Amino acid sequence: MTSESQAWPTSGTPAPSFTPVDALTQLSFVVHGLLERRAGERDVSIVLTRLMGILRDRTPTMNQLAGLLDLDKSSVSGLVDRAVRRGLVERVPSPTDRRRVHVTLTPAGRRLAAEVTGRFGSDIDELLRGLSATDRKTLTRIATSILTRHASRRGLDLSESSL
Repeated sequence: MTSESQAWPTSGTPAPSFTPVDALTQLSFVVHGLLERRAGERDVSIVLTRLMGILRDRTPTMNQLAGLLDLDKSSVSGLVDRAVRRGLVERVPSPTDRRRVHVTLTPAGRRLAAEVTGRFGSDIDELLRGLSATDRKTLTRIATSILTRHASRRGLDLSESSL
């Protein structure tokens, strides 16, 4: 990482020269901190926020959730149990395989997810405010490419239709 003697850039000061590791690490700290703050405002953990984020546009099985969250099945089961008790998600039997259970947001879970996502989205918009529209599109394209390749190496398909 950069030395502690280097100050963060201010307006008119050249940005530090980060390696990809440093830049992505620092950015992940910033993004995680923003998400943690918004989740904390609603008394929701980061992992529950991640679960609700996944469930906004899909209804995965418990096994699929384990892969998407990169957690073991018992951890996902406990997470879903806690979310069910809070009225945020529900388990739904698979229409095609009675051995499978899908997880979906309840109306209350959908409202909470939308609220946290909306506030977090505003934080991200503010974070990216200094970027041009072209740079934002480039950042999104690169991040999507990295995430898609990472998921593929883990045997996951991030497309909604795969779930």
